[in-house]
Formats: sequence, C-alpha cells, structure tokens
Amino acid sequence: MEILVPSLKVGATAGACGLFTGAVAGIVRSAPTVFFSILAGGQWFTLATSYYATRLASLKHFAEDEPTPGDKLKASTVAGGVAGTLGGLLRGPRNVIPGAVMFSLFGAGGQAIANWRTASAAESSATDTKSGRGLWSKWSPITPLSDKDYEKILEEKLLRVEADIALIDDRIKEIHESESQKANDELPGCEKSNPAPSSKA
Repeated sequence: MEILVPSLKVGATAGACGLFTGAVAGIVRSAPTVFFSILAGGQWFTLATSYYATRLASLKHFAEDEPTPGDKLKASTVAGGVAGTLGGLLRGPRNVIPGAVMFSLFGAGGQAIANWRTASAAESSATDTKSGRGLWSKWSPITPLSDKDYEKILEEKLLRVEADIALIDDRIKEIHESESQKANDELPGCEKSNPAPSSKA
C-alpha cells in the first residue's frame, strides 16, 4: 500500500492531463475527440503509475535508509525501462524495445539533472551559511546578522546610553553647584538689607 496508493495518485493526475491533451490533439487533427482523449489518458496513466511504482520499489530495494544519488539514478533508470516497456506494449510489440531503451535514458537523464541541481543547491546553501549571507542579500537591503554581530551592536548601544547618562549626571551636578553658588552669593546681601537694632531700644 505504501507503493500502490501514491503511484495511483500520480497516475490519476497524469491521466487527467492526458485526457485534456488527447482532447486538444483530437480537435487539432479533426479526429474523434473522445477516442483521442481516452487513448492519451490511458497511456499517461499507465506510464506514470508504472514509473512511480517501480521507482519506489527500486528505492526500497537499493537503499534501506536514506537513498544516495547513485541509488536514485539506478531506481529512475529501472523505472524508466519498465514504464517504456508497458508503453511500448500499448502501441504494439515492435515498440517495446525502443520504448524501454528511450524511457530508461529519459529516466537516467532526468535523475542525473535532479541530482546535480540538488548538489548545487546544497553546496550553495553551505557556502551561504559559512559566509553568513544568503544569495538573496545581494538584492535585499536587509543584512542577516550572526549572534556575535548582534551582541556587538547591543554592546555599542549600551555604551552610548551609559555615556549619555554620564553627561546628564555631569549637567545635573553643574546645575546644583550653580544654584548653590547663587544661594551663597545672595546671603550677604540679605544681611545688609536688614537694619541694625537701635541702641535706644
């Protein structure tokens, strides 16, 4: 069931696309639309289901845990051969061998391209992780920061705040000293303004 159910889902999707493609081909060729649609849908369903099921079974056979790129390549090649054989049987016995060979090449070539793209993406991701910057940062105004960079920025901001607090404390101290100086300067003037007590009293 782990192989059959996903394969039937893929085959049903491909078959639906085949029905649509066959109908379009029938209209273009001025041929029976329903016949072309059913024929194309059946072929696409057979090819997709057999390819996907064979590939899943081959992966389970070649790899017990995580399949390697080589395992995927072998599984795709075998799956292409099986799908090509079934597709050739639908078209006639003469098309079995050419279909098996061509679909094996298609499966191997497609998987080789997929392996190359996966390896390139992994290498690019590893490079971006080491450098701390992704490819998107070339076009984005936002720069990703590491934990150390972020900590350094916070330390700089904290130093600025402490410096501002020190300046404010100095300013407050200067104001207090100025007010105290003014108060001391005003005391002698206040004593002079008060009249001395009369001797007669």
